[in-house]
Amino acid sequence: MTFNVNKRAAMYAGVAALAALAGIGVAWKRGDVDAFSAEAMQALWATEFDTPNGELLRMSDFQGRPLVINFWATWCTPCIEEMPLIDAFYRQNKSSDWQVVGLAIDQPSRVRQFLHQFPVAYPVALAGMTGTELGRQLGNDVGGLPFTVVLDGHARLIHRKVGKLNEVEIRNWAA
Repeated sequence: MTFNVNKRAAMYAGVAALAALAGIGVAWKRGDVDAFSAEAMQALWATEFDTPNGELLRMSDFQGRPLVINFWATWCTPCIEEMPLIDAFYRQNKSSDWQVVGLAIDQPSRVRQFLHQFPVAYPVALAGMTGTELGRQLGNDVGGLPFTVVLDGHARLIHRKVGKLNEVEIRNWAA
């Protein structure tokens, strides 16, 4: 009986160790700051979205300057909580050539209603499922929200995060 208990405990410890290693690998990949594939960058710059007011937002218009891309939804509490921080960053840094675009992964009517109540200064697009696929191509393989990608003026990755941003992370973008 003791042998079976020890064997079972060792098996559980082994499974736990493998799970921990897998978790470390996922966390490392999420925080890994590396180059995007050429296909991902081509998809990014080729994408066009409607805006809540019916205009066309072309991602290619954002090329050549630092860019924050924030994927969000009205039903996502962490998304909503970080929006004032992103808006403040945009207002403080737009004169330094920084750009921000919010890609709403949500129903257009909900996005319009939300932005009517809680406007932001940066452009917002109605991204829907196209935005979900673009997010996946940019490294959001878990499909979580919020998801933020920060590029420098040469389209090199500065920061990528699934989850709510904090003030320190946002301050470091322009540093």
